[in-house]
Formats: sequence, structure tokens, C-alpha cells
Amino acid sequence: LTAGYRPRSSGLRINHNLSYNPPLSLQGCDPCSQTQRSKLQHRRARINQQINKEMRMRAGAENLFRATTNNKVKETVALELSFVNSNLQLLKEELEELNSSMEVYQTESEAINVPMIPLGLKETKEVDLTVPLKEYICEHYREDSSLFEKEIKEFMELRQAMRTPSRNEAGLELLVEYYNQLYYLDQRFFPPHRTLGVHFHWYDSLTGVPSCQRALAFEKGSVLFNVGALYTQIGARQDRSAAAGIDRAINAFQRAAGAFNFLKENFSNAPSLDMSGPSLCMLVRLMIAQVQECVFERVTLTTQDTHFTSQLQVAQEAARVSDVYSLVLQTMSQPLVKDYVPFSWASMVQVKAEHFRALSHYYAAVALCDRTQGEKALLQLHVSNPAGPPLSQVLRDPEERRKLGKAHLRRALIRHEEAMRVHGLCKILRKMDILQEVLSFVHKRSLDKYSEMDREDDFDETAEAPEIHSQTQQKPDIIPPNFSTVQVTDIFRRLGPLSVFCARARWGPVRLVCLQRGEGGLGLTLRGDSPVLVAGVVPGGCAEEAGLREGDYIVAVDGENCKWAKHGEVVHSLKSCSDRGVELSVITLHTHDTQRRSVMLSPRGDKENACQRPMGGAKAQSSVSLLNWNRKKNREGGGVTKRLGSTFSLPFGNLGDGESMY
Repeated sequence: LTAGYRPRSSGLRINHNLSYNPPLSLQGCDPCSQTQRSKLQHRRARINQQINKEMRMRAGAENLFRATTNNKVKETVALELSFVNSNLQLLKEELEELNSSMEVYQTESEAINVPMIPLGLKETKEVDLTVPLKEYICEHYREDSSLFEKEIKEFMELRQAMRTPSRNEAGLELLVEYYNQLYYLDQRFFPPHRTLGVHFHWYDSLTGVPSCQRALAFEKGSVLFNVGALYTQIGARQDRSAAAGIDRAINAFQRAAGAFNFLKENFSNAPSLDMSGPSLCMLVRLMIAQVQECVFERVTLTTQDTHFTSQLQVAQEAARVSDVYSLVLQTMSQPLVKDYVPFSWASMVQVKAEHFRALSHYYAAVALCDRTQGEKALLQLHVSNPAGPPLSQVLRDPEERRKLGKAHLRRALIRHEEAMRVHGLCKILRKMDILQEVLSFVHKRSLDKYSEMDREDDFDETAEAPEIHSQTQQKPDIIPPNFSTVQVTDIFRRLGPLSVFCARARWGPVRLVCLQRGEGGLGLTLRGDSPVLVAGVVPGGCAEEAGLREGDYIVAVDGENCKWAKHGEVVHSLKSCSDRGVELSVITLHTHDTQRRSVMLSPRGDKENACQRPMGGAKAQSSVSLLNWNRKKNREGGGVTKRLGSTFSLPFGNLGDGESMY
């Protein structure tokens, strides 16, 4: 995997001459490189395109079937539909098998670890924004669009690189950089009342079904989904035979859970199933379960002694992992998710729930049979008291300890065998040699321990051991995405500061004003910067006679662009004017939509497209949706638009520098 990405900027720095300096070349991983992950993603993209083609054919055939009245045509179309549906089913099964290729994403270490469940990235089509952006620059900003070809090319290259991020921190930074740049694109080119007419095509990560939206929110949500998916791949590839690798895996899965949870809370009305609420809820719980599994592995790794209390602690950790995987399995069984989740995922989750439940009973049995201490710890081990003598008597009597330990081993063997049975029912899991090896090893270990404890004269029926009380040393955290880690510079900053030069602002044509200093000075008051605002003009003064008006913005002085100039710089230029005067280029802001169009660039979760447009009847009473896919929504709120890492100016400029009168 080649990663040619570097963060292009350490902040929002102003370059007053506004000369364009192209950034370092950006690229994602090479989709043609001969790596297992790249070949897998290439196959996924090919299948997605085939599914898209078949679905278009099916839509056309269905329309023809409904429109025609000719019975022969209906029969022919019905036959064609059966072929198309069969092809679709085969393609979806092939894609499901690819999505279940968990071994591709696992670590290359020789250590034996239970495989994790990673997600493949969402695929997207190429989008050419060149013509729409140029037209909008000419129409809205009244600029020569040919002067912005480099900026448009840079943005298109960034999007192209984002489609194939490398499976490391550089790939994550690439996705987050593009996500951050979408804020500026939204502010510059997507007004509240219209779109650019550009369609963003993304494929469902599990079914390959294409979705198409004109809303930029769909693009942002899909990129955020890929951030979470990439974290799952990074977590799955860690070598968990050492504590450092386990910690990295925990961090990655927690951040994946944070990305999916952030998406669930801030985006609504998703057009694809993978970004629907039930699916995201399932993914969050799956990531939390994998974090809990890593915590168990770290406990077993750091607990080298065989002390009674330590063994009971491992048993309770294993019970905790089983509980969270049981919750994931319950979520996967919900009606909206059951037919969507790959069968291999559900099988893997069920295998792990049984596997770790068996381990909890095994470690409890080891603690009971090999140690003679820890009455207080044993009292907190079980969910309910076991049948038979009191626990205090069990601890003092070796025979009673053996019987209780044997009962736990019996339950462990039952759970091990159930895990192996479920594993054998799934063709994809049977191909995973590592999982087969782990299940066989732990089953044999429990069986050997049971044989060791069994006696020929033991004719008493083995009692039923109670379940182990689950407990953990570390509760998983859902870490929301921190977009400020990658600070970017607005690619289209030459258009001017966003406080004025944005999609929601309207201004008149540029006016040239020639000012000559009179006896009373220039006769105007300036305020703020970037751009400098004409806060007032003296009645009858030179500025008023020249045509300056209160509320004008100075965009150039003697032909020098000063959209980004500070207050003092413009003042110095005016004071330095010669006897012939100074020529100002000014614009008048007619309207400014102060309704906020925020982007979710902070963990606080700024909301976009906050209120749905009333549609009459019950729809008018629908609850507030957050960042909706449909752009036909009203905006709400106003004031300062703030993002972690950058603070954007007030709608009418930063007025914190005082006023100056000349």
C-alpha cells in the first residue's frame, strides 16, 4: 500500500498576495497494487458496478411490465425479470462472501487470535465538479472561472485519492481532510435554496445497492462511514499477542464506534441501509463487543499468575464478553437488520458468545479446583447461589470444590460444543483455519481438565452450575471523531473570506470609486478586517461625493486585492495615497442568509438541515431531523459558525479591531 498523503496545512494562514501554490501530490493506496486488500476492494467495486447495471435493467423491465397491455410482451418481460433477479441474487451472494473475507484484514502475525469483524469501505463513482463549480463561480461570484482551474483540479484530486485510502493513519487523515474540505465546499457553492445539480453515487457497503443523492450531506455521511470502516480494518490488523497491539486495537475499535455513533446521531433519512439507524446501532454494539474482547485478551495476557482471585477475574471478564456479544446477536436479529447482516457475521457473533461463555466456566472451574482460598471473591462470582452446601462449606471441603468445579467444566464443554456446531454450519467460517484452531484447542483443554477431575467411583449426578456474574476492569468508551486533528486551508480561499463571499450572500457588481483627500480628509469610517467594512461616510465629504456608501466592503485598493487584508493594512494604503487619489474596488452586500448551515465538524454535533419543511397534515408535525440527506429543508439558527481547530468570522466581519475614521 502506498500512502502519498501529507496534511497540507497546519492551520488557516492568510496569504495576502493570494497566489496559488499547489500542494504536495495526494494519492490513496494504489488500487492496482497486488495486495490482498487492494484486490478485494477492486473486486467489490466491480461487483457494485454489475449490481448497478442489473438494477437499472430491472427497473426498466418493471416499468415496461406495468405499462404494456400485450400479454406476450408481459410474458417476455416476466421471464427477463426472473433472469435479472437471479443475477442480482448471485451478485449479492458474491459480494456477501467478499464482505465476509475477514482473514484479508487480520494481522499477519503468527500469533493465534480469534479473528475480528472488519468492514469494507463504501465504494463511490467518480464525480466531475469542474463545470458546475465554474458556472457557479461565474454566476454567483462574478469571477473569471478559468482563474480557478487549479483549485478545482486540486479538489478533484483530493476526492479521487479519498476513494482508496491506505489502511493506516495516513489513510484516516486523507478521509478527514476531505471531510473538512466539504465544509468549505458547502459554504462556497451550496446555497440553502438550490443545489449544483451534481449527483453523488455511493454503494451500500454490504449489499452493493447503489444510492444517488444531490445533497452534499450524503457525501459527508458516506465519508464519515468510511472513517469508521477504516478504523475497523486498522483494529483487526493489530498483533494482539502483545499489550501494545491490544491497546491499539482497543483505540481503533472505540474510534470506529464513535464514528458510527456520531453518524447515527447527526444524520437521518439515510438512502442506504448501511447508514440507517438500526444498522449503525448494530455496528456500534459490534465495535463495543470487540473492544470488550480485546480487554479480555489484555487481562489474560497480564494475569500470568494462577492465583484464585486472578482466575475468577478472568472468568468474569469472559462472561462480560459473552454478554456483549449476546446483545449484538440480539440486535442482528431485529427485523430491519436480520436480512441485511451477512450470515457469516451473525454466525461469528454467536460463536463468540458461546466461546466466551465456555471460557468463563472453564476459568471458574480452574480457580475452584486448583486453589483453596478466596471465599469473599467466590461469593461474588455467581449470578445466583449454586445448589448444595453453602459456599463457605464448599471452600473448606475439597470434594465439594471439585464437584462445583466439575459442574462448571460440564457447562463449559456444552458451550464449546455449541460454538463448534454453529461454526460448522457456516461455510465461510469453516474456511477460517485460525478460528477452527482456537475452538478446537479450548475444547480439548476443557475436556482434558474434565477427564482429570472425573473419577470412576463418582456416581453422583453432576449438579447444574450457575452462570458467572459478568464484570470488567475497563468499560469501553465511544470516542467521537475529532476533526481538528487535520487542519486544512480552504482550497477556494481566493474567492474571499467566508463571512461575505459565501453561497448564501448576495452582493452587487464591483464598483470603482476614486477617492481624493480633501481638506477634511477622505470622509469615511472603516471597521473590521477581511474584508474591511465602510462603517460610515461623512455627509458632503469626499467619500460620499465619490460614491461610497455605508455598508460597502473594500475588495481592492489601486488594483491590489485586499479581501483578506487586515484593518491596519487598508488604513496604511489609504494614508499613503498620492495627490491623484486612490482607486477603491467596493461591493455592496444586498442580502445575507443568516440562517446557519453548520457542518458536523466537532464532537458537539452541530446540526445541518435542522428543520423539515412542513408538508401538511401529520408530516408538518414530524420530529426535527438532523443532518438530512434531502436538501429541501429549512435552516435554523445563526451567529458564529465555529469548528474545532478554526473559528469562522461573524456574518458581517470581525468588528473587534475598533473603528478608524479618515
